[in-house]
Amino acid sequence: MGQLFSRGEEPLAVVNGSSDKSLWSRNLEHILQERSTQYKDKPAVIFPWQGVQLSFRELHDRAITVAESLLRAGVHHGDCIGIMAGNRYEYLEAFVGGGLIGCRVLVLNNTYRPWELEQALNRTECRILFLAPTIGSRSLIDHVNLLDNTSNRSSLPSLSQIVFFGDSPIGLTFKHQNYDEFKKMGVDVCECEYSRPIVQPGDIASFQLTSGTTGEPKVAMLSHLSMLNNARFVGQRLSISSNDVICCPPPLFHCFGLVMGFLAGVIQGATVVFPSDHFNPSETVDSVLKHKCTTLLGVPTMFIAELEMLQSRNQSINTVEKGLIAGSTISQTLIGRLNKGLGLTYMAIAYGMTETAPVSFMSAIDDALNKRTETVGRVMPHTRAKIIDSRGRTVRREERGELCVSGYGLQKGYLNNEEKTREVMKLDKEGVLWMHTGDECIIDKDGYCRVTGRIKDIIIRGGENIFPAEIEERLISHPLISEASVVGLQDSKYGEVVACFLKSPLSEGDRPKTAEIQDWVKSVMSRSKSPQYVFWVGTGGICEDFPKTGSGKHQKHLLREIGNRNI
Repeated sequence: MGQLFSRGEEPLAVVNGSSDKSLWSRNLEHILQERSTQYKDKPAVIFPWQGVQLSFRELHDRAITVAESLLRAGVHHGDCIGIMAGNRYEYLEAFVGGGLIGCRVLVLNNTYRPWELEQALNRTECRILFLAPTIGSRSLIDHVNLLDNTSNRSSLPSLSQIVFFGDSPIGLTFKHQNYDEFKKMGVDVCECEYSRPIVQPGDIASFQLTSGTTGEPKVAMLSHLSMLNNARFVGQRLSISSNDVICCPPPLFHCFGLVMGFLAGVIQGATVVFPSDHFNPSETVDSVLKHKCTTLLGVPTMFIAELEMLQSRNQSINTVEKGLIAGSTISQTLIGRLNKGLGLTYMAIAYGMTETAPVSFMSAIDDALNKRTETVGRVMPHTRAKIIDSRGRTVRREERGELCVSGYGLQKGYLNNEEKTREVMKLDKEGVLWMHTGDECIIDKDGYCRVTGRIKDIIIRGGENIFPAEIEERLISHPLISEASVVGLQDSKYGEVVACFLKSPLSEGDRPKTAEIQDWVKSVMSRSKSPQYVFWVGTGGICEDFPKTGSGKHQKHLLREIGNRNI
């Protein structure tokens, strides 16, 4: 495993996950078949907004029907199929059905504009696109029209047809079917043996497009083995059992919803509830209450919106025992609010990236409170992590540097992009392949990881490195601030200075003054870290809401643009 101590036996920032339990060498069908036999008619997934509930057996049987329909449509092992839709039962049937025959399932960000959809389909040589005509109140007719205009095959030569979840738009010239018609092709043979391709655990299960907060999104290639084992370990660390009912508002196009929600639930025999096709705090609260959910997933902004919804209704929830947050640590203040409003006694933090399928670090139930609020937990099983400096040398514990991750979860690279793959996936002198995350982190003496920010987001003020995440943690601990994002803005004297974008549950006139915010930060941090500029987000603020990716992350490059235009 390499030398872990040097320079007077001081520990280096290298950690190795447990290997007590062997990695699974299985594909998606192995898991679905086992769970279908084990849990039979127990609800596997519930979609309240569609009025649909599928048992483990029904999910498996329906997926087999989709798989046979795909084969009859001329799709083969290794071909790509795409899905662009909100969280709906057809999404899961198509994803699993594709997996049963070795398709590479492209899960498309449901916020994509028409040209982004066309680009993604072209780059992945997608054969069949499953498409919802609407997501929430948003129509995708412009996306449909663009695809219809490319029916001369010059732009999308691989795309053979579109399958609509719901009614097909009128007047299309491109080959298309609605979902029910498509599935009829596989109904006649779904109960008998037919020749399905052999799917290996190492085969690619999914094409996942990176969020693309800067530059063109890349297509990460994730295998059955990496996604299923990651989902398994997430469920175990969260102590999910077959008695749990998981409420999963995060989108299925993101690893949070697909791996940490759906697959983790299926593997552990739990029931997973998808309250709406896109995040809706009211429908989420309704689903938790109706189905007595024991576990709630989300990013911090989702939990805050749910708390505000409960407060506006003068309601409370008492069934939720545990939660899982991804993408950010959580303040003790917010944990207190979640405990009071949701009855939530345990909150886990998960850290990872699409390219690692996704979770590399995660907190556990028995972790101390400060470890659950200040860190992203310890390394996951069968995963190795280290912190390196700018010259590639492993640093010591408690020192900052870039986090690198190795193990089973690593992507198979970026599709048709060897240059970008080589930039982030590098072999060390021992021949170990590492994913360079681009995140600046610290591994403490106990092996817990603290994310201090994206390396590219570090603010350099007069030669001093300032880490936004630290300031954001302080701001969020203010009782009148519900959301915060810190960026560096241009400055003629210092090069960059600190600016913060804040959201508050209070109305415009009742929000804290700039001086109060500055003093709040200065009371525990140096003056240089106190925000020179304070912008409010929301009614009467600099913008209506934080610009976000489809998975809910703040787009800091856009915040910097907004801030620089307004100073």
